[in-house]
Amino acid sequence: MRLVVPDLVSNSYFPAIAAVELGFMREEGLDVELDLLFPVTDAVAALRDGAIDFLAGSAHAPVYADPGWQDVQLLGALARNMYWFLVVRPDLDVERTTLARITNVRIGAAPGPDLGLRRLLAAEGLDIAAAGVTIEPVRGADAGNVSFGVTAAQALADGRIDAFWANGMGAEVAVRRGVGRVVVDARRDASPASLFTFPALMATRRTIRDEPDATAAAVRGIARAQSELRADPGLATDVGRALFPAMEAELIADVVARDVGFYEQAISPEAVSSLVEFTRASGLTSGDAGYDDVVSPAAHKLWA
Repeated sequence: MRLVVPDLVSNSYFPAIAAVELGFMREEGLDVELDLLFPVTDAVAALRDGAIDFLAGSAHAPVYADPGWQDVQLLGALARNMYWFLVVRPDLDVERTTLARITNVRIGAAPGPDLGLRRLLAAEGLDIAAAGVTIEPVRGADAGNVSFGVTAAQALADGRIDAFWANGMGAEVAVRRGVGRVVVDARRDASPASLFTFPALMATRRTIRDEPDATAAAVRGIARAQSELRADPGLATDVGRALFPAMEAELIADVVARDVGFYEQAISPEAVSSLVEFTRASGLTSGDAGYDDVVSPAAHKLWA
């Protein structure tokens, strides 16, 4: 079976990456291949159409391909809370408390994740178009086996953008190189934006129905990865050295160590309510959805 992530060299979907690379899914009885498919909007369409079996991506991604939550359901969280950072060039005059006053700023953001930033800025009172703020993909981020965040950090260093909205790895690289500073850490933000979305494992209702053993093995493999990484974040280095470029391989354990407190598989009713409201406010769907529409009942019975 195939499990896809929309960004490989990152911490965003790391419990899923580790569950495959460290053999936890295999030990649960699931023979799975890990692939990269960017952006997440394309990946969820591939999931809906049966080209892949599992997707580790943004929890709001299903409604890009399935606005009524008829085909795709979440199997569990990879971690709690929205997980992107707003990183700006060091000389840019903007802070978390002054987001509503930014003007004429070029922000790099991937399709799908960009929606979290747009809603966050709107909630702060910023009229993006009137302020001359552009939020667009970063050139080159869709080429081959690359990381959006690391590519965005390089674009910031080159002066091609003024800021980017991306994962913790991209933020770490930019800060350590001295080419960027963090203005928003969405996961730890005190505003309602922290609950807009979260990283999750998902599958189609068809796979959940027809492959119950494989689905259960995937859920258990993720739980094992979360547990092992909480106990020893240093395991992330082994995964990084197998899959990442050299610099990012040596950084990933530090990034994961900061995240492990959020490594919980259970999805709360509050998280689903906020997720549904986020998708509605963003115009991705006009309907309402209940907890069991969004989250597979077969999966949440396995979390305990």
